Amino acid sequence: MPLHFASLLLACLPLLALAQDDPVERLLAQMTLEEKIGQLSQLGIQTTPTGPVIDQGTQTQMPVTLVGSVLGASTAQQTRQLQEQVVNGSRLHIPLLFAYDVLHGFRTVFPVPLAQASAWDPDLAQRTARAAAVEATASGVHWTFAPMVDVARDPRWGRVVEGAGEDPFLGSALAAALVHGFQGAGAPDVSSMLATAKHFVAYGAAEGGRDYNVADLSERTLREVYLPPFQAAVAAGVDAIMPSFNEVAGIPMHRHTALLTGLLRKQWGFTGLLVSDFNAVWELGPQGIAATAADTARLAFTAGVDIEMASQSYRQHLPTLVRNGQVSRKSVDDAVRRVLTAKQRLGLFDDPYRYSDEARERASQLTPQHRALAREAAQKSIVLLKNSGTLLPLSKQPGKVLVVGSLASDASATIGPWAGAGRAEESVTVLQGLRNAVAPGTEIVYLPGASPSSPHIQDIKQVERTARESDLLIAVLGETAEQSGEAHSRAELGLPGGQNALLSTLLNTGKPLVIVLMNGRPLVLDESVQQAPALLETWFLGSETGNAVADVLFGDVNPSGKLPMTFPRHVGQIPIYYAHKNTGRPPSGDGSYASAYIDVPWPPLYPFGFGLSYTSFVYSSPRLSSPRLTSTQTLGVEVTVTNTGKRAGDEIVQLYLRDDVASVTRPVRRLRGFRRIHLAPGESRSVSFSLGQQDFALLDEHFSPKVEAGGFTVFVGPDSTTTNQAHFEVSDTRRLPIAGQSVPPALPNWAAERLSIICLQARNSEAT
Repeated sequence: MPLHFASLLLACLPLLALAQDDPVERLLAQMTLEEKIGQLSQLGIQTTPTGPVIDQGTQTQMPVTLVGSVLGASTAQQTRQLQEQVVNGSRLHIPLLFAYDVLHGFRTVFPVPLAQASAWDPDLAQRTARAAAVEATASGVHWTFAPMVDVARDPRWGRVVEGAGEDPFLGSALAAALVHGFQGAGAPDVSSMLATAKHFVAYGAAEGGRDYNVADLSERTLREVYLPPFQAAVAAGVDAIMPSFNEVAGIPMHRHTALLTGLLRKQWGFTGLLVSDFNAVWELGPQGIAATAADTARLAFTAGVDIEMASQSYRQHLPTLVRNGQVSRKSVDDAVRRVLTAKQRLGLFDDPYRYSDEARERASQLTPQHRALAREAAQKSIVLLKNSGTLLPLSKQPGKVLVVGSLASDASATIGPWAGAGRAEESVTVLQGLRNAVAPGTEIVYLPGASPSSPHIQDIKQVERTARESDLLIAVLGETAEQSGEAHSRAELGLPGGQNALLSTLLNTGKPLVIVLMNGRPLVLDESVQQAPALLETWFLGSETGNAVADVLFGDVNPSGKLPMTFPRHVGQIPIYYAHKNTGRPPSGDGSYASAYIDVPWPPLYPFGFGLSYTSFVYSSPRLSSPRLTSTQTLGVEVTVTNTGKRAGDEIVQLYLRDDVASVTRPVRRLRGFRRIHLAPGESRSVSFSLGQQDFALLDEHFSPKVEAGGFTVFVGPDSTTTNQAHFEVSDTRRLPIAGQSVPPALPNWAAERLSIICLQARNSEAT
């Protein structure tokens, strides 16, 4: 035997020893092809008189022992019962993974993700995800299909409520925080769960804002806008990634080999699970690239999708595809190994029932600590959009108060869409929160008036009469939870139902009016809304909605939220976002031949990063560590912020950067830093940022990252429109390594490949 092959075989010996001790490899060696493919199948559960069973989506059920994971089990009793069926009833006793959509809480419901993005607080996001994981894992849930890290610049799309808004930098920071929160310290901590970054990729770029629609965008936009939050999630160690329903450049994501395998696996080095979205493998047929169900299985699996959710193409067709050579056995083994490794990391081989703990379930869910966190998160997520005449904060003895709008008493709206195991009856409505907050003896009258779901107004004459008799009007307006979320795109973004007519009636009384908005997307606010003296954006705030809204309205908490998405003036402006590019005829100039509209102003109603306070803040000019630096140096940026008002408050200091002249066109500015600070009245604080080559870099015409010599402008202020700026220059051009590119193997490619073949043969020999 040649010496170099002897050396390679010797190198395999440790691997063979490991295989004998590794439960994953032992199981893999014993599994039939059908058992392996069962591990790659995920179906939902259905409750029957005899207990939970797997639901095929048809009139029949199948044994739970034939799949590797299930979706929908949400109690400790339910997950334990299913686990017992599998462990006791299957040949190899491989435990199930239980998956659930834990997006913004479990039993305790936190603000929807878009609302939490308004807090601009990654630490807060991590803490809410950690609390959600503690609650969900006690019920036996191992795996969440969150965070959703899609960048969204079209508020017509219903799923903007599930993400962090329009900016990849803010989205990346929150993606990493949420991954760390869900996953916690990792095994053996039983509150650690698998996290899933979704939906890969450009799902938020759906044409027309219509859910599931195609995304036709440039490679530059894909790389610069939509990919960064996923790369941040991968860098944070996310366990799984879910491809999206859409296609990108003519290729549906569930068969996009270049992005799923080429980019995720090979370039970024992602080693976790790739799980399909619901029924999405089967949907390759309607998308027009697969003639048969067998083709859908082959295309999705060879593209890199490990686990098929809901549709059963893998279970029905992969065995034949493997046996006839259209799908390799090695690729099946690799996918199954990833599934089994995830179960091993969670400790399920040692104790399949360690997560299903009824005592921990009772002790950990909806605790006072979690409700306090929900209230804090809700307070920080509220954005004050308007406060004319300093109507807010209100006195706790406001006289007679009329509260109108069906949303004021709608508990289901408080928790929003995808509320986990949350229960509406355990949530505090706005009406309840107001009544909890006012001084004893304060008269609060509630009349529903109008609903987002109906064009009719209830008892309009009584509403008008009571409004004229009242000292203060509070209108709770917006959307129901069912009007946002998946498959709930809207073409019109004004107040739905009869709410505008109700609002006109209230305005005509001339009484002080506060509008509290509840919604899952930026709305187009017409003139009647804009006439109101006070406007509060509260989104869907979760279990402590009413208390948090009252805290802000009555001044116990100074609002500090900032918008994570631009509010358009008109639906015809969409898509509209702050990081747009200039044209040769930018809209800021005079004259009619500019990139603007002739019927509405081109700027947004409220820009990205906007939010008011009950106090005022003044910024100094930015101070730079140097007006000129090399491409490898770091730029220090410092600004002093002073609270010039009479109340303590939090300010979110935002830093934006513009590359003034470049080889490719650049956005007018990009967010590159933010800090939340607390200032007492009259207090000043210096806030520092550091910018480096990753901030200065761009993708050139060949999509190669580099820093180009030239001038830059840095902006620091309260929102994306700030003109508080300073200038500096980078003196030289420098190419950067491609982010996420894997390290080349130590052996030449031919030797590494030959070694893997020999080791595989040795493993097969050992197994038999």
